[in-house]
Amino acid sequence: MALTNRINFRNVRGDVFGGLTAAVIALPMALAFGVASGAGPEAGLYGAVLVGFFAALFGGTPTLISEPTGPMTVVMTAVLAKLIAADPVNGKAMAFTVVMMAGVFQILFGLLRLGRYVTLMPYTVISGFMSGIGVILIILQIGPFLGQSSPKGGVIGTITSLPDLIGNTVTPELILAVFTIAVLFLVPKKLKRFLPPQLLVLVAGTVLSLLLFGDADIRRIGPIEAGLPAMQMPTFSAAQFQIMLIDALVLGALGCIDALLTAMVADSLTRTQHQSDKELIGQGLGNVVSGLFGGLPGAGATMGTVVNIQTGGRTALSGLVRAVLLMVVVLGASGLIAPIPLAVLAGIAMKVGVDILDWSFLKRAHSVSWKGTLIMYGVLFLTVFVDLIVAVGVGVFIANMLTIDRLTKLQSEGVKTITDADEDEDLQMTPEEQMLLDRADGRVLLFHLSGPMIFGVAKAIARENNAMEDHDVLVLDLQDVPILGVTAALALENSIQDASDNDRPVFVVGASAQALKRLEKLGIHRFVPPERLVDTRAAALQGALELLDSPSDSSAPVVTSPAV
Repeated sequence: MALTNRINFRNVRGDVFGGLTAAVIALPMALAFGVASGAGPEAGLYGAVLVGFFAALFGGTPTLISEPTGPMTVVMTAVLAKLIAADPVNGKAMAFTVVMMAGVFQILFGLLRLGRYVTLMPYTVISGFMSGIGVILIILQIGPFLGQSSPKGGVIGTITSLPDLIGNTVTPELILAVFTIAVLFLVPKKLKRFLPPQLLVLVAGTVLSLLLFGDADIRRIGPIEAGLPAMQMPTFSAAQFQIMLIDALVLGALGCIDALLTAMVADSLTRTQHQSDKELIGQGLGNVVSGLFGGLPGAGATMGTVVNIQTGGRTALSGLVRAVLLMVVVLGASGLIAPIPLAVLAGIAMKVGVDILDWSFLKRAHSVSWKGTLIMYGVLFLTVFVDLIVAVGVGVFIANMLTIDRLTKLQSEGVKTITDADEDEDLQMTPEEQMLLDRADGRVLLFHLSGPMIFGVAKAIARENNAMEDHDVLVLDLQDVPILGVTAALALENSIQDASDNDRPVFVVGASAQALKRLEKLGIHRFVPPERLVDTRAAALQGALELLDSPSDSSAPVVTSPAV
């Protein structure tokens, strides 16, 4: 695995144009997310520069643009509010330490090669989670949208404060916020190709505020110190360390999901294949450095990535160009940022929240699956009103239980007991096998299993085992079982032991290496001698008939086909 991302200079013109366009889009978004998080606009800019640069340099997706995103900002907002409330002096420094810790978690995920598992999550859970993030972002911008600071208490605090917020609306700022939303929604698609609407409304809203409301008391970004950011040394509190650790894990996991989902979008547009584990390492390094210099956490940004690809970006050089251009703004053009109204940034952030909502699935979820719809809305509700990690945990648990239930019902159909060749046509027995089973005259029970035997099938195995009462020999057919789970193996062991305890010999047919190894570890040799572990049903049925013909010597070895 190469240390750096796939960088070459065969597409310099396209990469420069891609990076330039992505930088133009990133500027207003970084400012909006910085203000929305409570860390300040400079934190958004530092995050856009540092996460973008290091993720591009060390990541595993050449065209991915990384920067502060809506979901990451929502979590960071909660982390900041919680830690500052607990420790007003060191809370902000601890919040940036959480960003560093989240980056370390992401690096560990990459080193442990967990990248391919990150996005193995039911779409209903992802949809509900992302839509919930969008709702949170919209609600948190209501205060700034109406010209006031966000109330304390997050979503619940904002909802309970709605009457006061509406009653104290600052009209000039509300006009600017409404103007921002209107422009973002109404800009023609043709114009969007040449001029990003976020930049357009940022400039237009600032000019409008100076011309129409120059004398009004409008909240603006204010001066931003030009130059390189100061280093934020890691700060811990013994009382808050456990909370910091959990917040870092949530932030890191969300960043992984956000980045890898965007990487999949990039793959579909460029017909390439990203390196998941390497991407997580790059994202982690970016967040560690961003937190170290007081920047917001970031992840792969879908909008920036798509624009980068559409305007010619093909290698990681585009991401590096974008980061360098934003750094130039931080170092030399920070004075132009000061007069930007906060209401305009609130409108931009609120539009991001609207875009995060999974409108496509929200509209048709009920027609696809009512269970999926309940999971999606349940995760959405828990995300908004309870907790992000609880929402994902509950959603994944319920979705997996429903999936396991469906698989169990399906696999249970593959557990069958047969005493007569005419009982089951799906088994497709050979003429020889049919003849042997008919000769047994109902005294041999063929216990056939088919498909992966997961733990839910154990009940079906136990149920079918009750049919053993009226038979003399058990033939356990595992030819069509590729995987045998522990719980199903224990159920089979019980069946074998019950047969042995009742002096019913047992033959095991066609067990795979995995299944046989698992049964041997459970002690199957206590009940089934090696000569009764056979390859074919015909060999097992022949051996069973020989035992039935010589009942006085049922323990004698039976010569059949070679053991598995």
